[in-house]
Amino acid sequence: MAFAISPQPPPSSLAVPTKPDRADDPHHHHLRLLQLVNDCSDISHLKQIHARALRTAAATAHDPQAHFLHSRILHASSSLSIDYTRRVFRQVENPNAFMWNALIRACAQSGDRKEEAVSLLRGMLEDGSVSPDQYTFPFALKACAYLFALSEGKQVHAQVLKRGLGPDVYVNNSLVHFYASCGVLEDAKKVFEKMPERTAVSWNAVIDALVRFGEFSAAMGLFHEMQKLFEPDGYTMQSILSACAGLGSLSLGMWAHAYILRKCDKDVVDDILVKSSLVDMYCRCGSLGMAEQIFRRMEKHNVNSWNSMILGFAMHGQAETALDYFAQMVMEEGLMPNSVTFVGVLSACNHKGMVDEGRSYFDKMINEYSIEPQLEHYGCLVDLLARAGLIDEALDLVSNMPFKPDPVIWRSILDACCKTNARVELSEEVAKQILASGGDSCSGVYVLLSKVYASARRWDDVALIRKLMTDRGVTKEPGCSLVEIYGVSHEFFAGDITHPQTEDIYQALKEVEEKLESAGYVPDVSQASMINDEHSEEKEQSLRLHSERLAIAFGLLNRKQGTPIRVFKNLRVCNDCHKVTKLISKIYNVEITVRDRTRFHHFKHGCCSCMDYW
Repeated sequence: MAFAISPQPPPSSLAVPTKPDRADDPHHHHLRLLQLVNDCSDISHLKQIHARALRTAAATAHDPQAHFLHSRILHASSSLSIDYTRRVFRQVENPNAFMWNALIRACAQSGDRKEEAVSLLRGMLEDGSVSPDQYTFPFALKACAYLFALSEGKQVHAQVLKRGLGPDVYVNNSLVHFYASCGVLEDAKKVFEKMPERTAVSWNAVIDALVRFGEFSAAMGLFHEMQKLFEPDGYTMQSILSACAGLGSLSLGMWAHAYILRKCDKDVVDDILVKSSLVDMYCRCGSLGMAEQIFRRMEKHNVNSWNSMILGFAMHGQAETALDYFAQMVMEEGLMPNSVTFVGVLSACNHKGMVDEGRSYFDKMINEYSIEPQLEHYGCLVDLLARAGLIDEALDLVSNMPFKPDPVIWRSILDACCKTNARVELSEEVAKQILASGGDSCSGVYVLLSKVYASARRWDDVALIRKLMTDRGVTKEPGCSLVEIYGVSHEFFAGDITHPQTEDIYQALKEVEEKLESAGYVPDVSQASMINDEHSEEKEQSLRLHSERLAIAFGLLNRKQGTPIRVFKNLRVCNDCHKVTKLISKIYNVEITVRDRTRFHHFKHGCCSCMDYW
């Protein structure tokens, strides 16, 4: 074998002697080369060291010291050049487990060689001359997690058990991460529960998995258990802040913030990722002012912290401010936006109906920043166009996308068809596309199509939709609203009668309705489209019992005078409830914040921050 040696001498700090420092002391020469390898951070220098090692160690190819030196060379090259690592590996006789692990790790950590990491493990097993160890499997599992290779990862898991490595904490941590990444939360939890030994990393992995699957309360429960054994670190607190944001619990988020300041070490308090998570949490819990305050006090910002603020302003309907922050990020900070940044920018344009600006930023993303649009970017622009009444343009964009449109994109067009009273035939065709693209189990498409038929007074078709849902086993997703009073969250479903204060709540609701009627409120019965009767008391009654109205009535009963009511709903707010909440904010002189599926609505003095565009 021959490796080209650069004619330029390496820097003096890495100079390779042309002769051993002591011609009669090969051990000293070996140690000198080993030290050079350990200190080397440049692939060209490493090649020269390797070439010298090959010449001087040629006569002792089977010497344990020479074998160890080549192991270290292979390990050092794995973080510098994976191609060189592979060449070194192929030319080593009888590579040991350390060498196999170095190459598998290099492939697992590379951007485009992760499949090769799995293949290498397979080759190692087939070779049989050396056994994988507790360091081999975590690298292979990392590659499987990235590739979502569930079948291959399960085979790796089987090898772990077969070789008696089931109790190893590092292997188990990798298994938890692997199963969570592949969407198999139950298996991730099983591995965690069976672990004979756990580290802080173990707890972090399963808490993060629970948060990513939306099991926020379970994540908080595990966090409290973890505190008895380990000090939470920055990774823990990022997950906990995400759980607080998911629950929409401002009081819980403020508790987590206080916990970080009181209990965590300075590294966690000052961690830019933790601070970015705080910004995101306050934005998603409805306290935009606190989010902005934390952001402005940060000594340093990165793209993530800017993205959190831009997305925060977007979801609160402050489009102009979101775009101003984008300009500051690029012009003043000199940071390069990424694909998430443009999701925030396009969402801001979408929430305010800024069509020209949305088109402009979409083009800028492609032409100025060379960011390839993803499905979510197209989704934002399609929704923006459709909601602005430009349904034909939205359909043209969908037909020219490089991706197959998902049910979410088709549903945004169907929703726009409902709001703009588009022709029934078009709505039916869009509904067919949703069902064909895998949205047949979602009740939303049936509800929206029912609204189209109700608007056209096609009551027989409304009845047909209800029958179709029954036949297919599709149930309408129930409206659910959370309201937080004195740090305690109270959950209400549409027509709920399970709350201990039910009698008082319905009495308060009756009083609210009387005041609404005096203010000239007339129910918009078109929002009760699943009831196939044009004039029905049942329609008006179903509107009165929407979950957010029960939550607001409860808030009016129990809030401290002068404090706002914060409601979090799982579905988009309907037109009728939006109108009612505006009137309540004026009649009762109360500020009401409602976070629905897509954005925040801030009601005050009879107006909403969305300016009736949502």
